[in-house]
Amino acid sequence: MTRQKIEIKKIDNITARQVTFSKRRRGLFKKALELSTLCDAEIALLVFSATGKLFEYSSSSMQQVIERYSFHSENPDKLVCQPSLDALEHERNRLDSLKAELEEKTTEIRRMKGEELQELSLEEIKELEKMVEAGLSRVAELKDQRVVKEISSLKKKGVQLLEENRRLKQMTNVFEVPTDVVQHVRPVESTNICSSNNHHDHYSSDTTLKLGLPFPN
Repeated sequence: MTRQKIEIKKIDNITARQVTFSKRRRGLFKKALELSTLCDAEIALLVFSATGKLFEYSSSSMQQVIERYSFHSENPDKLVCQPSLDALEHERNRLDSLKAELEEKTTEIRRMKGEELQELSLEEIKELEKMVEAGLSRVAELKDQRVVKEISSLKKKGVQLLEENRRLKQMTNVFEVPTDVVQHVRPVESTNICSSNNHHDHYSSDTTLKLGLPFPN
């Protein structure tokens, strides 16, 4: 026996209307609870009866849900799209893959350092030996390149220092006084001093007081 379809329209009988409101309200809140539990949804319901009485349901905090709704209403461009289940599953698989790769690389580095070698077979040890030898060869090659580069840099600095030394030596030669000039200047100074002394002596003799008659020559 099929259920009779109820026509959706306003119930004129006040008593029947109140009974229907009470039943439907409880059913609505029950469905909201089921939806929140099954789908981890955040739900808030506000219902006012015909008499103005408030009924409410919230899966968490009514105030938080209202604030969240207000924020999204005022900032529609900042709505954050929730990732789908497929996207979450893809990210989870990607994370697991990265973790496995990290663990593998960490183990490989430890074995190259000579650790955790007990579980390796002979073939794995030989393969590890080849990897270590290849790595040492690359390190030695890089070291030789760095040494050659450092030697070249030191040679270049040496040439620059020699050039600077030569330039300073030339500047020193410009300011040196020739030896013959020094020898020529010194006698002149001595002669001037002697001449000055003789002149002083002559002047002193002229001012000497002489007593008596002069003797004939």
